[in-house]
Formats: sequence, structure tokens, C-alpha cells
Amino acid sequence: MENLFSPLPGDLAGEFFEPLAGTRRTRVERIVSRGHASPEGFWYDQDEHEFVVVLRGAARLRFEGPEEVVAMGPGDHLTIAAHRRHRVDWTTPDEPTVWLAVFFADEPA
Repeated sequence: MENLFSPLPGDLAGEFFEPLAGTRRTRVERIVSRGHASPEGFWYDQDEHEFVVVLRGAARLRFEGPEEVVAMGPGDHLTIAAHRRHRVDWTTPDEPTVWLAVFFADEPA
């Protein structure tokens, strides 16, 4: 057994991504941020859908098409459709933001 909050990585140069489980079509990751944001001009544009929940800390995600900013705190979750361009605008600088992300593809027709 493992715990999502222990151990948390210490000094982070960038966001920390840790695979936890998965199959060929689905993967689960723990992401830890601390004052991180996506680089200027960078947008995620993923081939799969992403369900994401903030477990600890806080964050702001920015979406393109349509333009939208979403503030997230503990327990807040959403599903990002495949190819919906998004970026991390802000995460709490004084404590870790711990995310759980589940990436999944559409079922074949």
C-alpha cells in the first residue's frame, strides 16, 4: 500500500509526474506542483481525455476554444476532452498542490 501524500517530493525544479497505474488505454498519475505554471506560450494538446482532481492545494487552469479560466481547490474535479488546449496558469506557491489525473481514450466503435 502507498499514500498519495507521503512522501511528497521536496524541492521541485518543475512539476513532478508519477505514474501510479495503467493499461494500454488508461493511465493514472500523481502530479505534484508548488508554485508552478506552464511555460509562456505552452499548451497541452493531448490525444486522450483527462479526468483531473485537486487533492491538496489549489490551481488555476486556462483553456482555449472557448477561452476559460477555472480555479480549483481540494475536491474539485473536471474532465478535459481530448485536444482541448489547456495550460496550468498558477498553483499555490506556499504548499504542494497534489493532483490525481486519469488519462483515457475513447472506446473503439
